[in-house]
Amino acid sequence: MADGPNVNSTPNGEGPSVKPLPLSVRLLAAGVRGARDVGKATGIDQAIEAAAEEAMVAAVESEAVERAIARVLKGPVVEEAMNSALESDAVKNALVDALDSELVDEVWRRLLASDEAQRLVERIAEAPEIRAAISAQSVGMIEDVGHTIGNGTRRLDSVVERVVRRIFFRKRRVEPTDRAGAVTRGLAFALDGLIVNLGFSGLAAVAALIASAFTGNGNGVSNFALAAGTALWFALGGLYLVGFWSLAGQTPSMRFLGIRLDVESRGLSLGRSLKRLLGMTLAVIPFGLGFLGILFDKRRRAWDDRLCGVDVVYEGNERTPAPWSRLEIVEPPLVSDPATTKAPDTRGLRTQRVVGSSPS
Repeated sequence: MADGPNVNSTPNGEGPSVKPLPLSVRLLAAGVRGARDVGKATGIDQAIEAAAEEAMVAAVESEAVERAIARVLKGPVVEEAMNSALESDAVKNALVDALDSELVDEVWRRLLASDEAQRLVERIAEAPEIRAAISAQSVGMIEDVGHTIGNGTRRLDSVVERVVRRIFFRKRRVEPTDRAGAVTRGLAFALDGLIVNLGFSGLAAVAALIASAFTGNGNGVSNFALAAGTALWFALGGLYLVGFWSLAGQTPSMRFLGIRLDVESRGLSLGRSLKRLLGMTLAVIPFGLGFLGILFDKRRRAWDDRLCGVDVVYEGNERTPAPWSRLEIVEPPLVSDPATTKAPDTRGLRTQRVVGSSPS
């Protein structure tokens, strides 16, 4: 009837009318609310939640889930996410702020002051690789200094020889030679004498200390002691020269300046070394005139060189390489994915074989 009130209508200004829910929906909602109240009263809802939780934990701990997570981690998704995160300004600013924080400084201070850090430094310092590297670096520096000095003395060898030959109206050397000249050999001999003097001084100091301890008299040196000391000095010098000539073919000073005896083996035989020492003694006796052959002889040979039949030559200036320069670079093996590996294209080979083969 038109005269009755409309239940679906709303008062003026309150918006459109709301359509009532169907009876089936309202009954279903009432049933759900009732089941919820019954579950809360009887504790069924908690049992259902516990069962659901156990089911989810079992699903996460299953091998299928582990394989799925491993496939995701090995896939490009994680790598792309990490790259995008590292390239973002927010992550960079966060890392910079973290490194500049006082917490990091305090951690570093405690770490460096700890006993573990001290033991780590001592372990590294005692490592044989570190010691070998330091020794090689020290030897390389000494060799570089010796090569630099040797190059300078080699130039002086030619200059001094040219000047002396011009003074004595001797023919000038036309072709360069690899025989050691007077300046290099003289400097090597002086350095060898310095080494012998240092060794002898150490021995003499020890001997004087022992003598003063037993005799109680440290005033002056007797003539017998002076003569014995002089003889011992000559014996020590001769033993030094003969030993290095026989064992290495060069003394430490000769090695430092880059010269050596020109022998096929590593060193001279003991007999030839003794002959060389005798020839050097004979060359010194007439006020060193026996060494003039170094300036005037074509092969720059003095009396000691002629007597033992050997020349003194320059060595090459090759630098000793560092230990790590001999390490071979190992290329990482190429691991190919069997799923993405393609068979080599042999169509061209088959074509060449067909074209090049003769008709049967």
